[in-house]
Amino acid sequence: MREYINKAELISEIQLRYKKYIAEFSEVPEEFKNIKVEQVDKTPSENLSYQIGWVSLLLSWEEKEVAGINVQTPMEGYKWNNLGKLYELFYETYGQIKLIEQIQQLNDKVEELCSWIDSLSEEELFKPEIRKWATTKAKWPVYKWIHINTVAPFTNFRTKIRKWKKLYYRSLL
Repeated sequence: MREYINKAELISEIQLRYKKYIAEFSEVPEEFKNIKVEQVDKTPSENLSYQIGWVSLLLSWEEKEVAGINVQTPMEGYKWNNLGKLYELFYETYGQIKLIEQIQQLNDKVEELCSWIDSLSEEELFKPEIRKWATTKAKWPVYKWIHINTVAPFTNFRTKIRKWKKLYYRSLL
């Protein structure tokens, strides 16, 4: 997993990866958002819903801890060893809105995420066991949770949406 020297570098990487990721959706018309293609596991809408869901969860963990609420990760009623049901919740929750609205929601969430990161001290971001919600056997610092739920999927899912576009548009020929 990538290491970062400071929060500015992490924010910059999130913004870079996000900009490249979200640009891929400019060529996807609303009427194609729920079309499945072979070899790609998510529709464009599911792809965005997944991202909105994880960034929202990440922000909610912090919000709850700051409010003194005990945080159950990944989410109340969901277990780490059965994330498929959580993904279905993301698809149901965010997939009902228009593609442009999903993009706007994700834009807003990423902006909120970057503001939150900027508000953290370097210690809060890079030292393990500072946040209860981030304390596991692995003893990850907060930045690793952020990376695995933003930079990594923005990078990997960009590849998926590019493949979806290539296969779908080829099928139209």
